Amino acid sequence: MTGVLAYIGLGSNLDEPLGQLHNALDELARMPATSLSRHSSFYSTPPWGPVAQADFVNAVAEIRTQLPARQLLEELLAIEHRAGRVRGGERWGPRIIDLDLLVHGDARIDEAGLCVPHPRMLERAFVLVPLAELDPELDLPGYGRIAGHLARLDVGTCRKISDATDS
Repeated sequence: MTGVLAYIGLGSNLDEPLGQLHNALDELARMPATSLSRHSSFYSTPPWGPVAQADFVNAVAEIRTQLPARQLLEELLAIEHRAGRVRGGERWGPRIIDLDLLVHGDARIDEAGLCVPHPRMLERAFVLVPLAELDPELDLPGYGRIAGHLARLDVGTCRKISDATDS
């Protein structure tokens, strides 16, 4: 399939998180005008933010899509909704599924409700560790190679719990 290479961050810490990520990957594979190329290993990571909650399971999916970034984001939000996610709760709180559009080709987008590359991904080992597993030389539009950003983070917070080949 032609189209742009995009990366999607996945996370869950409710209702069998590993199963939630597998379900989300299945849904990504069925999206229109999109093919799921591969995904990273699964990582257990401590929650981000001030809310006391269970650890998350995180991963990154690589897709090839013909969907424009805004339409892709709408598809991701629809997957979250079908999984039972209700937006509007406490920020950085527990979630059944979280799908973030991290990268969409070489696009740099800063619009209401859509920022690509994802504006906070460079601060988060739980995003950069699995992303670097898929493409350690990835050059983020406007930010440079992920390796340099990854070197500034505490990657010890990400514990691999399942290899990509185990799923």
